[in-house]
Amino acid sequence: MFSVLNIKIETTDPLKKKTEMLCGFVLEKSEKILGLNNINTKIAFSIRQSLHDMNGETGKITVIPTNNKTPAKRILLAGIGKKEKINNDTIRFVSGKIAQKARELKLKEFSIITPPTSLIEPISAVSQITEGCKMALYKFEKFKSKKESSIINISIFSPKSNKISKAIKNSEIVSDGVIFTKSIANLPPNECNPTTLATLAKIIAKNSKMKCVVFSKNELKKRRFGGIIAVGQGSKNEPKLIILEHLAGTRREKPIVLVGKAVTFDTGGISLKPGEKMDEMKFDKCGGCTVLGIMKVISELKLPINVVGIIPSVENMPGGDSYRPGDIIKLYNGKTAEILNTDAEGRLILADAMAFAEKTYSPKAIIDFATLTGACIVALGTNIAAIISNNERLKQKIIESSKRTTEEVWELPLNEDYMDMIKSDVADMKNIGIGRAAGTITAAAFLRNAIEDTPWVHIDIAGVAWTQTATKSKPYNPKGATGFGVRLILDYLQEGKL
Repeated sequence: MFSVLNIKIETTDPLKKKTEMLCGFVLEKSEKILGLNNINTKIAFSIRQSLHDMNGETGKITVIPTNNKTPAKRILLAGIGKKEKINNDTIRFVSGKIAQKARELKLKEFSIITPPTSLIEPISAVSQITEGCKMALYKFEKFKSKKESSIINISIFSPKSNKISKAIKNSEIVSDGVIFTKSIANLPPNECNPTTLATLAKIIAKNSKMKCVVFSKNELKKRRFGGIIAVGQGSKNEPKLIILEHLAGTRREKPIVLVGKAVTFDTGGISLKPGEKMDEMKFDKCGGCTVLGIMKVISELKLPINVVGIIPSVENMPGGDSYRPGDIIKLYNGKTAEILNTDAEGRLILADAMAFAEKTYSPKAIIDFATLTGACIVALGTNIAAIISNNERLKQKIIESSKRTTEEVWELPLNEDYMDMIKSDVADMKNIGIGRAAGTITAAAFLRNAIEDTPWVHIDIAGVAWTQTATKSKPYNPKGATGFGVRLILDYLQEGKL
């Protein structure tokens, strides 16, 4: 189902609103609907009984028909839990539940009452409602033979102001960026290869007046991108390096560079992966998709900053021309890498891209995103991403944005002991560490060797890039790609300087 949302502010009395469904939030153990008082006495008993039954538990939904006793045909009660436990994700999460219920009921329109300002600031409330509703109604049905489409109009009861209207518009743009990211990441490998991603980048650039440059195989060889060439040489689908430039800041301002791993399908190469769940390796491009989504939103929001997105994209396949365990390759920055496992390919293409970014743009920061290591899932599960950094200030800014967006991250260490774990006897580095120990950190150690002293944050999204068995169920993250990182980094770019 493809849903188009039209969202508007409503300032009238909610009880006078003619609507298919009037939705209000309820605190745990409360006998009141926030922002809704003096309900018709003929349905008050049903309301009280429903409030008692649902108890305001977070995400619990109850719908009560009004039998034409009020202008609203239905009243929906949505629990948001204990007042002291409400965070920046609560309203987004519950709004997603509301939107999904509206779709289940096949409604064309519904209305939501924002919680009072004593509970949550109005701009935050409308932003979370917008994001929750839009993202929860997304379903990837591109390849379904039968598709349904619907238009849902949402009225949000809130004080009207230019700031509120702008917050809704911005949240719609961000949500659309997340949905765009999910839609690309969900594409199967026969529909999305490195050339496909390059084409999408060019379309984004054309629509937004960004500059887009794509290096193809011959150019990559000429410029000595040894990691990208090695990983991509086993596939008939040629590797690409995709560059998007949004230079809307001052000329003297150094850009922030975003680098995203985009392995459009990862078999593991000669070090072949097990067959079980190999289909999920279409999601090995999620880091690059995140960068595409962020760049799209940056351009649409017209942010007055300088940001460059760089996406190394390959297909890692076994074949007569594949790189092998035992090979030694020279990376873009001139350092050599001994290949011990061809399934540790993401760090090779990221290292090339990061070194190129530092040399070409002298950036004030590099942030990379990658579905890099299964070890990250072992360490942190499937709800929190790992971050590793060489700069305390940059790391703290990302963590602050994580708290605001609830795209959660957790820092892992990187010291000389870990750097020593990737030293090779026959080259500058080896592409895996010692056994299974500290796999996420040794992968980051390899990346650390790609740059000098540029502030850098590595975000390993292997556990959070798509929904997995242990992933916490969230209505705004339907099955498939999650678009993790788009909201996180957009918050960082808008809220604080390095």
